[in-house]
Amino acid sequence: MIINKLIIETRNLDFSFHQGIPILRDINLQVPAGSIYGFLGPNGAGKTTTLRLLLGLIKQEESSIQIFGQDFWPNRIAVLSRIGSLIEQPSLYAHLSGSENLEVFRLSYGSDKKRIGEVLDIVGLSSAKEKKAREYSLGMKQRLAIAIALLHQPDLLILDEPTNGLDPNGIVEIRELLRKLNQEHSITILISSHLLSEVEKIATHLGIINQGKLIFQGTQAELQQFKTAALTLSAEVNDLPKATALIKNSFVIKQVDRQLLISIQNKEQVAEIAQIWVKNQIDIYQLALLKSDLEDLFIQIINA
Repeated sequence: MIINKLIIETRNLDFSFHQGIPILRDINLQVPAGSIYGFLGPNGAGKTTTLRLLLGLIKQEESSIQIFGQDFWPNRIAVLSRIGSLIEQPSLYAHLSGSENLEVFRLSYGSDKKRIGEVLDIVGLSSAKEKKAREYSLGMKQRLAIAIALLHQPDLLILDEPTNGLDPNGIVEIRELLRKLNQEHSITILISSHLLSEVEKIATHLGIINQGKLIFQGTQAELQQFKTAALTLSAEVNDLPKATALIKNSFVIKQVDRQLLISIQNKEQVAEIAQIWVKNQIDIYQLALLKSDLEDLFIQIINA
């Protein structure tokens, strides 16, 4: 999928519930078309408030929000007709079946009746369509709520913590569903979460918010470059004490089981270490650079 123009753009977005207590400060969100944009931050950072502003659930007409290239408030009805959303817990009728829940919302959307079967198939609930919603697992309820959000064939899906409270299987199901919606149905997805390791597996672009400020925005590769944190070299050798002694004055080293974990600043230092060991008759079984994961980088950025 080609990612180029912006589907969502905010410019210097500020928001306060009470005068003098800012919730959001100067948020410049840029969500490219065709992306899965992971909106990350700890609880209370401002993620849900941002999403509510994007959906018009909080009124702030003077804010600079553009969606699909249009100013949001003057074109609110047209813009919202192209957005599917799930904010917080899904609103379902527990006494109705999956298909009956979809029928209620289909009537309000004015969608074609055949769309019910299509969305049930997309989210993998066709076999449970006659089951009462109260009998659904939490993961099934989340998928049904996403099916409701898909009824009117949106171009953009906005989801607030969709895997919150799910077991590992439920998390995998939602992750695969979102990837399918993005890749097979060409839906741009904005997903907020504090589950950093999960977002890392599907997001093409990331925004990190903390205390109401957007402190990073870009691709995962750009995030890796954003913080010049030390790289870690993992080494397996035949003589751990001797190998450690040879380089301990130049590098920070930690032994974990039969491995040495060495903090380095660049890849050239891998060659430097290897040359020292080979020169001193250390047998090297394996050298590997350990890539910092998103969670570690997130913690570093938050605490910077």
